Amino acid sequence: MSHEFELHHELSVEASPEQVWEAIATGPGIDSWFMGRTQVEEGVIRTAFGGYTPQNTVTAWEPGKRLAATSEPADDGRFVAYEFLIEGRAASSTVVRVVTSGFLPGDDWETEFEAMSTGLALFYATLAEYLTHFAGRTAVPVTAHGPADFDDLRTTLGRPATGDTLTLTPPGQQPTEGVVYFTNSQTIGIRTRDAMYRFVSGFGGGTFAQHHLFTPGADPDEADRAWTAWLAGHTS
Repeated sequence: MSHEFELHHELSVEASPEQVWEAIATGPGIDSWFMGRTQVEEGVIRTAFGGYTPQNTVTAWEPGKRLAATSEPADDGRFVAYEFLIEGRAASSTVVRVVTSGFLPGDDWETEFEAMSTGLALFYATLAEYLTHFAGRTAVPVTAHGPADFDDLRTTLGRPATGDTLTLTPPGQQPTEGVVYFTNSQTIGIRTRDAMYRFVSGFGGGTFAQHHLFTPGADPDEADRAWTAWLAGHTS
């Protein structure tokens, strides 16, 4: 079996269309809310995370209004496409509508679709959080994977719900208070004064840390290593 899909998300943010465009159409902007490290050049969006290097071809480029991109179909027909529609409103507010569509082959498409759906919900919530609290700032992205069981980690964090406050101790730092800006069955997003920390259940097991650090001078490679060790230390 296989599955064609289309997912719709709508964000209302206190940011200008120009700020939204900067966040979705530039490498530093995308680095500040999506995952991995991204380059945007010559009609191509390239992302690298956890050993993966997906590439998307830009199919629509209307600054401040519309951005669309798609991956090339694989031999089995798999592809994913994105479209962002930006609508400015009064008082520097903006509505962002996102359509994610594509094709998933194979008998296990439902499991992959669920992981994609829960992950995208976190990513777009992070985009809204970024535009609301960190617009104009550039983050250092962190991508780390460890054997920590996601549900055990959720319990360690107090099984938080969206809107809760909690205390998190990042590696090598003092405890810091954060707000849970999003959570679902496979993800947790936490905002502090200078970072957005995200924990995602790994599709093949373990847990991913996909963070965004707004501290000037943060070293991405050092942060990746530190969070990999942190996740290893939270294995029961």
